[in-house]
Amino acid sequence: MSETIRLGIIGTGGIARHHLNQIKAIDGVAVTALCDINPAAIEKAQTQFPHLAEAFVTADYKELLKRDDVDAVLVCTPHTQHADQLIDAVNANKHILMEKPMVCSVDDAHRVLKHIENYDKVVALAYQRHAMGQFIFIREKIASGEVGAVTFISALQCQGWKHGTAGSWRQDPALSGGGQINDSGSHLLDILLWITGLTVAEVSAFIDNCGTPVDINSALAFRFTNGAQGNISVVGDSVIGWHEDISIWCEKGAFLYRNGSLTFVDGQGQSHKMDDSNLPSSHNIDEDFIATIRGEHGPAAPPLCGLRTIELTEAAWRSAAQNSAPVKMN
Repeated sequence: MSETIRLGIIGTGGIARHHLNQIKAIDGVAVTALCDINPAAIEKAQTQFPHLAEAFVTADYKELLKRDDVDAVLVCTPHTQHADQLIDAVNANKHILMEKPMVCSVDDAHRVLKHIENYDKVVALAYQRHAMGQFIFIREKIASGEVGAVTFISALQCQGWKHGTAGSWRQDPALSGGGQINDSGSHLLDILLWITGLTVAEVSAFIDNCGTPVDINSALAFRFTNGAQGNISVVGDSVIGWHEDISIWCEKGAFLYRNGSLTFVDGQGQSHKMDDSNLPSSHNIDEDFIATIRGEHGPAAPPLCGLRTIELTEAAWRSAAQNSAPVKMN
């Protein structure tokens, strides 16, 4: 690999342009190839980022993967395409940053993990919260044992997802693999599992598609293997815009996260407003990916997180399909 990390983008829609905005600020990275089946999406990316005018362009991601001037790929395609594209990128010996969700079924998660068992390149997921100081702080506090065991979790995420994605591939199950719980809701499920380190034992779910082919509003109740309880509410038919609320109660403390603001309640019941002065430093997930390729540390969000997230998601879908009967996790 050359000293400059040469990056290919597979899927150049809105989320890819978000990544490109972050990538342009990282030294020693060059975007050398773009792939999208929609020429207008490539044109929009090149208009927003004129330095991409000289990049190789193709509608066939396998053609991009064959190129010697691509060391790493960022995959930003519809969700049901992820598993095969990840495996093809491994076969092409590329470093991989995969947008969420990693896959849309537990079977595909196991297929991917089996394929990368002895892979010596980086495979990382774009769960950017793993690189945010607020969530790093919570994870470290819980892992240290300072606050004791987690006893209860309550989480809410809401946005106008139904209206905002109407007519797009995100409401087509053949491309999205599911609705909001598998899209932006995937971030919520993932981060709860990652920061607590807990494993779900049983889940019961009520899901309303709100007249669409995919899940829009979801209410999940679950029990962890350590006996803790929890609930997750994902509201995709909201008129108030983005709102998120995560509360985690432990034996000797609590964490209250509200729309990016974190309060830590210690064992004496004292509340501490957390900010940049008392939180671990944050960085973006693209910086993390490049630093991992350079051997500075491991990936913030490894592929195992993709398995854990789809396990809970799939169990919720299965419960809702069975009149909300509890589903035991394997």
